[in-house]
Amino acid sequence: MRFFSDNAAPVHAAVMAAMTTANTLDTAYDGDALSKQLDGRFSDLFETDVRALWVPSGTAANCLALAALCPPYGGVVCHRDAHIQNDECGAPEFYTHGAKLMLCDGDGAKLTPATIRTVIDAIANDVHRVQPHSISITNATEYGRVYTPGEVAAIGELARERKLGFHMDGARFANAVAHLGCSPAEVTWKAGVEALSFGFVKNGGMSAEALIFFKPDLADATLMRRKRAGLLLSKGRYLAAQLLAMLDGDLWLETARAANAGASLLANAAGNRLLHPVEANEVFLRVTAAEAASLRAKGFDFYDWADGEARLVTSWDQQAAAIAPLAEAIAAL
Repeated sequence: MRFFSDNAAPVHAAVMAAMTTANTLDTAYDGDALSKQLDGRFSDLFETDVRALWVPSGTAANCLALAALCPPYGGVVCHRDAHIQNDECGAPEFYTHGAKLMLCDGDGAKLTPATIRTVIDAIANDVHRVQPHSISITNATEYGRVYTPGEVAAIGELARERKLGFHMDGARFANAVAHLGCSPAEVTWKAGVEALSFGFVKNGGMSAEALIFFKPDLADATLMRRKRAGLLLSKGRYLAAQLLAMLDGDLWLETARAANAGASLLANAAGNRLLHPVEANEVFLRVTAAEAASLRAKGFDFYDWADGEARLVTSWDQQAAAIAPLAEAIAAL
């Protein structure tokens, strides 16, 4: 009956089993046998050589990526509703030692080359103005919208043209790929992305996210930043074990498909109450305060969003039978 966040979902049994298997003596930090597999396993997944680092949170992944792509005196172009702007307590500015977030508009929290140009073209190229150094997009976005490979490539082309770094916040990257049906490569490095925060915690993991560098040399300084930030855990093998378990048999994709399917059930029941197309595992509805109260009175838990709006999030472990009562209650409003 809880639909407020996929962060609250349980850990997949395969992840728990992998951590138990990893519960043996090994080298500390990231020198263990499991951590050493990450580069190769993620390189296979993305069909190119990558550097893959485990980190304990999505905020850590985003901020370490941005620190690698933007100097302290530079700017990061992002949507004004991006997670790095609204939900990370100033961490991007902290980890980059002062880089400025340059805010864009766009439907469904999506950027386009046109909206990016509106912001960066207005900045005079002189020492008195912060200059843009990177672009950050979120896939799937904070409103559950998904960038297609073509949309990412268009932004990637602009990034190359303006010599800007290109980061993708993929807290729900698995849900985006599940929706698109494309390969992970098509919507990342083949479209110009240089660094990806690959989320696993929302999708069946416990406490590990992956920071993927498609320009491997970017990882060298990030290893030092990760340590300096207190994010190099001494028993890193447990984080590596989680990531490897999710990669085995494409479990990360299977769980994402399950969460997306649950959101589709709610979307079908919502009709014209939908505020955004449902492309991942988030559903945004128009509801009055009285309607929201009536849903809560039936035992359903979810976030109020803006005035007259509610956000519902489905998780990998919620079967259709668990979602059906909420779908029926929405349809009956």
